[in-house]
Amino acid sequence: MRGKQKKIAVLNDLAGFGRCSLTVQLPVISALKVQCCPVPTAILSNHTGYEDYFFDDYTRHISEYTGKWKRLGLSFDGILTGFLGSAAQFEAVEQFLLDFGGNSLLIVDPVMGDNGKCYATYNEEMCSRMRSLTARADLITPNLTECCILTDTPYELAGMPGQVEKMAEKLLDRGTGHVTVTGVVRGGEICNYVAGRNTEPVWIREKQLGAVRCGTGDIFSAVLSAELVAGKPLADSVKRAAQFVRRCLEVSEELEIPLQDGLAFEEVLDEL
Repeated sequence: MRGKQKKIAVLNDLAGFGRCSLTVQLPVISALKVQCCPVPTAILSNHTGYEDYFFDDYTRHISEYTGKWKRLGLSFDGILTGFLGSAAQFEAVEQFLLDFGGNSLLIVDPVMGDNGKCYATYNEEMCSRMRSLTARADLITPNLTECCILTDTPYELAGMPGQVEKMAEKLLDRGTGHVTVTGVVRGGEICNYVAGRNTEPVWIREKQLGAVRCGTGDIFSAVLSAELVAGKPLADSVKRAAQFVRRCLEVSEELEIPLQDGLAFEEVLDEL
């Protein structure tokens, strides 16, 4: 045992500019007094939303990297996974869970698509692997598009009354412990649907502010994960994550931050 402080291992890429993935998750989790232990899956100069970028796939190094952790006898209170860009990275995550899963809380952000479309890098094999990974997770945080992909639901049906609830129930039936469907836009509000086995489902709403920004989901999952490993209730953790994202959006609009440059979370980090 290495002290009483909580620890989260975060498997995600690292982009030097653009405020997303590990670049935002590490400081946010740390600000919540939880030790963040990053496992970089790729190194980028900036995220792929920019016209040009440097990219180095780190998959070939992950087993050696985490093997040193295994020799140190490390364990984690939580494991958070983000974007996985290849079948080999899914294999690396599966091995990591074998080595370190134990009693860790597994939180999967199934980054696969948005606006009704799967990302170009995702093929059917990877979608199938993500379905398997989410089925073993304690919590998953899909957006509406990802929820449709995971449940084989046509995106055109996603906005129908009761459809979000049906998709969440389907995911729970497959084995997922809890589901938070994120970023559902309804009547000028951003809504998050929270459901779990043997718990009362709830909608958590925040006022919609500005356009979509890079890194929003990464900040949301970082706050949520840190709160959960600290023992906070799921609904309260989702509410805090949503409120912090709203504050980040507010200050980013005030500072006229370009959408590609993400959220100016640094300005309000002390509010966590």
